[in-house]
Amino acid sequence: MENSEPKNTKGKIITCRAAIVHGPKQPFVLEEIQVLPPQKMEIRIKILFTSICHTDLSAWKGENESQQAYPRILGHEASGIVESVGEGVKDIEEGDHVVPIFNGECGDCAYCKCEKTNRCTNFGVNPLKKVMISDGKSRFLSQNDEPIYHFLNTSTFSEYSVIESACVVKIDREAPLKKMTLLSCGVSTGVGAAWNTANVQSGSTVAIFGLGAVGFAVAEGARARGASRIIGVDINPDKSIKGQEMGVTDFINPNELDKPVHERMREMIDGGVDYSFECAGNVDVLREAFLSTHEGWGSTVVLGIHPTPRMLPIHPMELFDGRVITGSVFGGFKGKTQLPMFAKDCMRGVVELDKFITHELPFDKINQALELLIEGKSLRCLLSL
Repeated sequence: MENSEPKNTKGKIITCRAAIVHGPKQPFVLEEIQVLPPQKMEIRIKILFTSICHTDLSAWKGENESQQAYPRILGHEASGIVESVGEGVKDIEEGDHVVPIFNGECGDCAYCKCEKTNRCTNFGVNPLKKVMISDGKSRFLSQNDEPIYHFLNTSTFSEYSVIESACVVKIDREAPLKKMTLLSCGVSTGVGAAWNTANVQSGSTVAIFGLGAVGFAVAEGARARGASRIIGVDINPDKSIKGQEMGVTDFINPNELDKPVHERMREMIDGGVDYSFECAGNVDVLREAFLSTHEGWGSTVVLGIHPTPRMLPIHPMELFDGRVITGSVFGGFKGKTQLPMFAKDCMRGVVELDKFITHELPFDKINQALELLIEGKSLRCLLSL
């Protein structure tokens, strides 16, 4: 399946299946849609594999009203083969193996030219964006020629998708596309947070609050860097078992404690851990993560998506204790320039991707895959298109 080349559809409208969401918490509906040809600096991709992550789940729930747009094609973690490219695309051609990224890299803006950030002026992560930048229109149409909105620069719950070239990364043809799907979001976000944002050092101690796919990816990144202790924190006791497979050395269930997590953490690691990662999207958890780090040098990285209007739960004077806190988007990776090398690291086994794929289903079982995520039974359920 991975070696199947797209048919000769260049310049034509493609009719294919897509999973459409028509409103908050409504089931995905598989429908025949029209996918228009790519315009200037755009790429049309035949999606071979995709998966659902918690960001898709949040959008499906409609947790943020300002970000709602329907009908819409969600999905942002995928891999596939380039069917055709629009005018001006030079670095990618038909038949290339690619992964889409929600946090793009144009290469020309002030952010892209700065080594200190992976932001991008026009193609950075933007949950409000629902159409293409070049003309403000969608490349998806219903059978009645009504527009269907885009999502997070990618919209991968479709057999074909049109994506701006800044958000498409070419990878080695020898790389297994099924596994490379994970680099679109979760694994890159977690491993990159450990490698790029925190720069975890060999022999250091790490605490991870929230053991979903991103949290376990942090653990994998910390393991690869030689961390001596990796402490997982989660209220789901089943995560303790999975954690052992993912390199977690110790497990804390806050519901089983008679004291705050940070106090227990300081008992386990004298004074606290060197690095903590908040992957839960909860400000109370964030405060525990911050206080769990060692005074003088402790570093906390925020990875969780926080849907509430609550502010940062830290008093400015607490920063004088020498702890620092920072956020991380897409693990600090500049997608187009750095992700291909990360893919090669994964091919060499530096990061073990197989452990993250807990389920595999055909595309028409997407609602079942959603339930697995909601119930906390899957890290990544790969859907084959």
